[in-house]
Amino acid sequence: MPTPGRLGTVAVVGNGIIGHGVAQIFAVAGYPVRLIGRAPASLERALGKIRESLAQFERHGLVAADVGEAALGRIATATTLEAAAGADLVVEAVTEDLALKHGVFERLDRACPPPTVLASSSGQPASRLVARVRHRERVVAAHFWNPPQLIPLVEVCAGPETHPDVVPWVTHALRAAGKQPVVLEREIDGFLGNRLQFALLREALALWAAGVASAEAIDLAVRTSFGRRLAVTGPLESADVGGLDTMHAFAAFLFPSLDRSPAPPAAMGALVQAGHRGLPSGRGIYDWSTRDGRALVARRIEELFRHLTPPG
Repeated sequence: MPTPGRLGTVAVVGNGIIGHGVAQIFAVAGYPVRLIGRAPASLERALGKIRESLAQFERHGLVAADVGEAALGRIATATTLEAAAGADLVVEAVTEDLALKHGVFERLDRACPPPTVLASSSGQPASRLVARVRHRERVVAAHFWNPPQLIPLVEVCAGPETHPDVVPWVTHALRAAGKQPVVLEREIDGFLGNRLQFALLREALALWAAGVASAEAIDLAVRTSFGRRLAVTGPLESADVGGLDTMHAFAAFLFPSLDRSPAPPAAMGALVQAGHRGLPSGRGIYDWSTRDGRALVARRIEELFRHLTPPG
């Protein structure tokens, strides 16, 4: 399948957290963007969030004021999927509802003939999205992380019917927009980052639920030890740096006792069933009425900006 000669217009379907962040990324990189949502009011809110985000980038010296204004001027909004017609790349960023995604891709397949590339920003493999798609060869997963304008990673994964030219084209487009794509050689649930993230979460939840240590102690143990190294050396690099013989011996000792439960702990389920959803509801594993959740999230955002700021 011939891919577009070069990236021109980008359409983003969905104006939520991921959608407006993806729109910002490509608009700042100089591409015309069509941001497609369900209603004018939600689209206006999304534009407001993009303005706020660009102002943060300006305060951190990462985007000049005129660049931000120009980026906003490149974003057009629409409320119909047919507005994606003529785009070279369409990024789906709708709610994690598989039936909804099937309908979106079916309509995009009709509205945007090849060589338009259809990408999903969700964690769903491409093969799960094409049940009602005729031109399946141009559908690919391009999984952005939240918030996409601050997290460099995009996981790119072809489906079994994706044309071989699509992944290189998408990764080139992402790099041109300032992102850091990684390519999976085959489909797997959760891709890379979520599998690694949830492997750690499963063990942390198991330790907390079993009363091995408090939530505070578990989080502190991560933040003040290997959490500090992970931005420099990933887990496999760390294994090599530490010495594979040492790591192999300790893995042989430790792996048998690591949690392998196929379901989340009952203690976590009980919290969810009681309506305790964490920070959004004010209580979860922690009691957020006694903690400043807003300040914590702000500190995390500042740390993400710190990683984007060039040294010196």
